Amino acid sequence: MARSEWTLRGWGSLDDVRAIVPLGSRRLSAKVRLPGSKSITNRALLLAALCQGTSVLRGALRSDDSEVFVQALSRLGIAVEEREDELTVHGVGGGSMVPAAEIDVRLSGTSARFICPLLALSHGRYRVDGTERMRQRPMGELVTALRELGVDVTGGPNLPLMVTGHGRLRGGGVAVSTRETSQHLSGVLMVAPYADSDVELHQEGPVNSWSYVEMTVALMEQFGVRVERPGPGVLRVPAGQRYRPQVFAVEPDASAACYFWALAALSGGEVQTPGIRRTTSLQGDTRFLEVLEAMGATVWDDVDGVRVQGPPLGRLRAVDLDMNEISDQVPTLVALALFADGPCTVRNVAHIRGKESDRIAAPAQEVRRLGGRCEEHPDGLIIWPLPEAADPVSVETYGDHRMAMAFALVGLRRPGVSIRDPGCVAKTFPNFFMVLDQAVGK
Repeated sequence: MARSEWTLRGWGSLDDVRAIVPLGSRRLSAKVRLPGSKSITNRALLLAALCQGTSVLRGALRSDDSEVFVQALSRLGIAVEEREDELTVHGVGGGSMVPAAEIDVRLSGTSARFICPLLALSHGRYRVDGTERMRQRPMGELVTALRELGVDVTGGPNLPLMVTGHGRLRGGGVAVSTRETSQHLSGVLMVAPYADSDVELHQEGPVNSWSYVEMTVALMEQFGVRVERPGPGVLRVPAGQRYRPQVFAVEPDASAACYFWALAALSGGEVQTPGIRRTTSLQGDTRFLEVLEAMGATVWDDVDGVRVQGPPLGRLRAVDLDMNEISDQVPTLVALALFADGPCTVRNVAHIRGKESDRIAAPAQEVRRLGGRCEEHPDGLIIWPLPEAADPVSVETYGDHRMAMAFALVGLRRPGVSIRDPGCVAKTFPNFFMVLDQAVGK
């Protein structure tokens, strides 16, 4: 669904501003039901498309990002039936796609990085492009890896790209850098079973967000493909394997849950998120619960899912953390840090400058707009607690859903905060503000 369509449905526009009403003395106790995981939904969509036959994805995310992926598959002639949170995908086994298409991924990095490897398996010529910001986001490492596997890719290193598919991948060994994003490695990994010979992928450079690669491997195995690990940082996919169509249940989104777990920590209240269990989830962002524990929250699994109890009156301890494995939650930690008992430090996240916004520079700027102090470093931030008194502030979100959701939390503790372009949350969580209102009893 295009951004303009979300606007027509009431999720806002670039000119909109949403005021956040502080919690005040309200006692928070909420059970929050969340949409399906974006990361799992888009991986499952690709794997289902690669099956020969029909798969059903239950609990799938319905948002801008997942709609972009569904539309891309449809443009390629892969039929996807949509019904509420259920997607039925009629897979084509890696071939039989239309011979030419233009694919608009808009601002969806996963769509760009997963669709391009899929195109190599077809016979045709395809143009992949996106928004101006998406044209700035890293694609070069993926282009290099695909070329090493014999794929004809012109353009680059960023979008737009032309991919000419010849119905095959060459196979063999290839180095794939995760310096900028692990999605490059995941994209190549998922199409590797269709190569002419075994594919051996060697992780190169700094390891960023490796938990998402582990998620990819787990999903591939669930769909019937074996991934071997002959050595550290090496993943081998034996040729000749094929994915099996199935009915697949998508977990609720742990990345979305983090805002509500953080809400419990910030308010001193309690939040439960049914369907996500810390001990069994495929999603690396459940490690954000460790951050909340370090800041003073209590976390446990019960029969329904994760529960988080914040410290009394939301008195949060300052932390100094390497956030590389859960880097999507850097803006969330920044929001919490503004109410900690001392300065908080975020380290080892230089790669998040290439996300939907520069997630080091953007939070730093908005903390300063709020009257706070934030020190920006090449690979992280130092954030000091906010002063008590403040004038009303409209927080800029830079079109970034995670900036909007994270800084909405600030407004629940600090009066006078509003969020510009609240509709940008449609990328992954269209009804975020409605769910937030319900959680705080508004």
